[in-house]
Amino acid sequence: MNIYVASLSWGTSSDSLQDLFAQYGEVSSANIITDRETGRSRGFGFVEMPNDEEGQKAIDALNGTDFEGKTINVSVARPREERPARSFGGGNRGGYGGGNRGGYNGGGNRGGYNGGGNRGGYDRGDRY
Repeated sequence: MNIYVASLSWGTSSDSLQDLFAQYGEVSSANIITDRETGRSRGFGFVEMPNDEEGQKAIDALNGTDFEGKTINVSVARPREERPARSFGGGNRGGYGGGNRGGYNGGGNRGGYNGGGNRGGYDRGDRY
């Protein structure tokens, strides 16, 4: 059973989280989610317990309790939702020719390579 643990203290480690849940049964993994840029805790994590009954017992016992100075929220983790892929180009950032930042052929409100927009643009003059 995958368990979601929220409102963790910034100083909570994976080891201390694993020790907390180990009181209720076998823990196969415990992970604190960290910020990709800074490496700092994002204040939540996941605990994997192979036995669903022990996992549910841990959820019931630990949800709403104080752990390392913060009241934690513990629940069954929902499956991760697929996020749509980021598109590069077009949309509100320009791309080849449009959006609100210009783009290669102008348009938008920040100009663009061949003029347009309300911030000017490069305008190469006559083509060919």
